[in-house]
Amino acid sequence: MTPAPGARTVAHAVGEALVTAGVDTVFGVVGSGNFVATTAMVAAGARYVAARHEGGAATMADAYARTSGRPAVLSVHQGCGLTNALTGITEAAKSRTPLVVLTAEATSPRSNFFVDQPALAAAVGALSVRVTSAADAATQAAAAVARARDERRVVVLNLPLDVQGAGAGHAALPLTAPPPAPPAAGRELELLADALRQARRPVFVAGRGARGPGCREALEELAGRCGALLATSAVAKGLFRGSPWDLDVSGGFATPLAAELISGADLVVGWGCALNMWTMRHGRLIADDAVVVQVDLDADAVGAQREVAFGVVGDVRAVAEAAVAGLGDDGATGYRTPEVREALSRRGRWRDEPFADAGDGERIDPRTLTIALDDLLPADRVVAVDSGNFMGYPSMFLDVPDEHGFCFTQAFQSVGLGLATAIGAALARPDRLPVAALGDGGALMGAAELETVVRLGLPMVVVVYDDAGYGAEVHHFGPDGHPLDVVRFPETDFAAIARGHGYSAVTVRRPADLDGVAAWLAGPRSAPLLVDAKVARDEPSWWLDEAFRGH
Repeated sequence: MTPAPGARTVAHAVGEALVTAGVDTVFGVVGSGNFVATTAMVAAGARYVAARHEGGAATMADAYARTSGRPAVLSVHQGCGLTNALTGITEAAKSRTPLVVLTAEATSPRSNFFVDQPALAAAVGALSVRVTSAADAATQAAAAVARARDERRVVVLNLPLDVQGAGAGHAALPLTAPPPAPPAAGRELELLADALRQARRPVFVAGRGARGPGCREALEELAGRCGALLATSAVAKGLFRGSPWDLDVSGGFATPLAAELISGADLVVGWGCALNMWTMRHGRLIADDAVVVQVDLDADAVGAQREVAFGVVGDVRAVAEAAVAGLGDDGATGYRTPEVREALSRRGRWRDEPFADAGDGERIDPRTLTIALDDLLPADRVVAVDSGNFMGYPSMFLDVPDEHGFCFTQAFQSVGLGLATAIGAALARPDRLPVAALGDGGALMGAAELETVVRLGLPMVVVVYDDAGYGAEVHHFGPDGHPLDVVRFPETDFAAIARGHGYSAVTVRRPADLDGVAAWLAGPRSAPLLVDAKVARDEPSWWLDEAFRGH
């Protein structure tokens, strides 16, 4: 039902309620079913970001919420709008991103747009709710925001077509209840303090749950008391940047020195971190006799990925601060010896490790490329990385200033999310230079959003690591003699594609070609820059080789 112009409907009430409940930015693709609710959000003060595909909109909203720390809204059309967005919604749900998906819904099975939307939401791990009447529409919308925020989850808010056009009053929204207090750790907190006292080589591995306000300070103080080294999972990269005891990322992206030190720990504490196979290299970074402890707000997450000695259920910051009080003023050297500090000063970064350059004049070594970009680009940056054979190079060789400088949408491991991730992160941190690191496959999958970058005026650097194929599959199946025609492609002129969208662009085959990047950085940056990097492709990435083969 199409409402009369000027009439206030359920769709208006829902859109206004979402903004009143705290949402400031909505991403989407507008169709007939979500037009009124979306424009109502804009009228209520929200910023609307139009994507060119619902999949891109979903990932932009995910990245914006992660980077800003505030819930976002994804607005989509009924049926096909929602199905187009499902991959991005799945990534957000697996990543515990606070996101509300406002979707129109066709409830008649005879409609071309009909699909079981609550079932789709449940299938990907999201919570589904449906607005059923004008009387409580605004209340349900506000509750959706509160649940997304407080439970750190994706809420799919279905707005049926036969309900959203109904007339709505102007009743004030009830106040939403504050988030529940974190559970007390109890006896487990004493066990943690005892384990920290007894440890001689403790390592902290901080994850997504340690990205909140005050977490770094609390963990660094506790680590200083017990002499722990500091590492992160990939999604929390940058959390301890600047600390002399920072090991950077644990797992497949860990430097040789970091892997050596983590595997030598006698106590490993995961702080808001699942300690999964990626972060712990299938368990090989944990010594057989090491004590493993997990601190997490979600009791179901404790021990879900690997056996732990015990878990502490609670907020990372609160548990760390309580543990500091439990340890008292007595400090311990622990793992923080002069020898370890000296080793970290020499070999604490990937660029400190020597390598044989594989560039041949026609294709540049991706390590050489990324080290050069790290030197050229401003330090105050936000880096988004797509999935694929290339992804370790930007993840390991591009430094970021803090945990808000790295957005890693890899919980679902989908190729093609990188450019949209960079857009969402860029909008959340307009004070930083956005850098999108893509493979050639992901760049072409997400190419619709190249126009979005230009339209929004984002001063983005898009780096395409082009090995002319799906490199992960090439190196996975190639050594066993499988035919590779289905995963190799002719070389693509990404620079030409970018210029057609209004970008500045440079093609890089050798280090000297990066002079074009320096020139762009020195100029007015009136258009985004795409770096079409033709990278060496004969060697597999060691992190994916390990993941595939379990070496």
